[in-house]
Amino acid sequence: MSDRDTEVRQVGQLPEIVVRGGQPLRGEIQVEASKNATLPVMAAALLTAEPVTLPGIPWLHDVDTLRRVLVSIGVGAERDGRSLTIEARDIDPFAAPEHLVRRMRASFLIAGPLLARFGVARVPLPGGCAIGSRPIDLHLKGLQALGADVESGNGYIEFRAPRLHGANIYLDFPSVGATENLLMAASLADGWTVIENAAQEPEVVDLANFINAIGGEVRGAGTPELRVRGQSHMHGTTYQVIPDRIEAGTYLIAGAATGGDVTVGPIVSEHLKPLLAKLREAGAVLEDAGDYVRVTSDGSLQAIDVKTMPYPGFPTDLQAPLMAALIRAKGTSVMTETVFENRYMQVPELRRMGADIKIEGRTALVTGTSRLTGASLRASDLRAAAALVIAALSAEGASDISDAYHLDRGYYRLEEKLASVGAEIERCRCSEEP
Repeated sequence: MSDRDTEVRQVGQLPEIVVRGGQPLRGEIQVEASKNATLPVMAAALLTAEPVTLPGIPWLHDVDTLRRVLVSIGVGAERDGRSLTIEARDIDPFAAPEHLVRRMRASFLIAGPLLARFGVARVPLPGGCAIGSRPIDLHLKGLQALGADVESGNGYIEFRAPRLHGANIYLDFPSVGATENLLMAASLADGWTVIENAAQEPEVVDLANFINAIGGEVRGAGTPELRVRGQSHMHGTTYQVIPDRIEAGTYLIAGAATGGDVTVGPIVSEHLKPLLAKLREAGAVLEDAGDYVRVTSDGSLQAIDVKTMPYPGFPTDLQAPLMAALIRAKGTSVMTETVFENRYMQVPELRRMGADIKIEGRTALVTGTSRLTGASLRASDLRAAAALVIAALSAEGASDISDAYHLDRGYYRLEEKLASVGAEIERCRCSEEP
């Protein structure tokens, strides 16, 4: 195990990425298992006392944070190379530490399986990227519908239910997190649960497939209606998480933005249909083989309109990376963010490079410019950081990106993968000046 594999970068250490732009990317990039699917599957391992092994897991900051949350409540979570084995036998459902849960919103996903299996759970209010208010009301209402008593105070929420029971639940919004939490809770409840207006994201489908693999019964995954038949117990398994569609999409966008020729895989291209359609519309040439996609471009993209939506719409996680490619497109692109109200945090930094972007409420007007110049940039969140890297790759001169630790939450060895296809990019360790 290398030092790089075990390193966890902390806020305030400010590792920087330095990019010298102008080089088209050419070659193949390997896609990791999905971070957004790995995290709920790790939480769902709490549903059984038997070992669950997840091979091929990228050792990302968020994965390590959730592993540490699990360990803090008594779960065995051992890494062997790229595999993670979780054994949730002896657990303290009251022990989740505030300082870890507040780092990452996905940590709140332990509430549903803990409550379902032990009848109690005490979980700190979650944190995560500052990209908008992501209320947990839907989680709480759904768990209450399943029979939980909910009390809050001092930054914690406590759930109690001697035994959950099936219910009909309608989500006011197809929240991924709420769907996942309720899906896990319902899998050990008495009787049938129906979740209407459920999230349809591939990561939700993967969680449902995992629950079925450990003895659950989930029907309708990938549709707006999930039907869950509660079980009395679950068993262990070895489970391969799906490829990361957001990581794959980021590299495809980078290839198109730099006028490159990049092949990305393994993937499930069906999960990337909205992005592939927009890249074609912008003038990139795509070869879709199902388990990999090749993108070629001369770098002369055309302006397009993009509106983020819950799946199967265009993913909000790719809005910032695609904006970085469109700042050099011909014409004016119209981007509308409907999922999070504060997800244009990359815009001030892109403007420092010469981008022409106007914000009107939840709409961004991106007028293409023929020339971007390198600049000193600061990342505000995970996907904004990826956007700054893409913009720097297609700019003239050098850019340095501080607070690059955000990338480690969702991209495994990003700079090494980009360097392997021709990018002039490196990471250095820098201290914040007083």
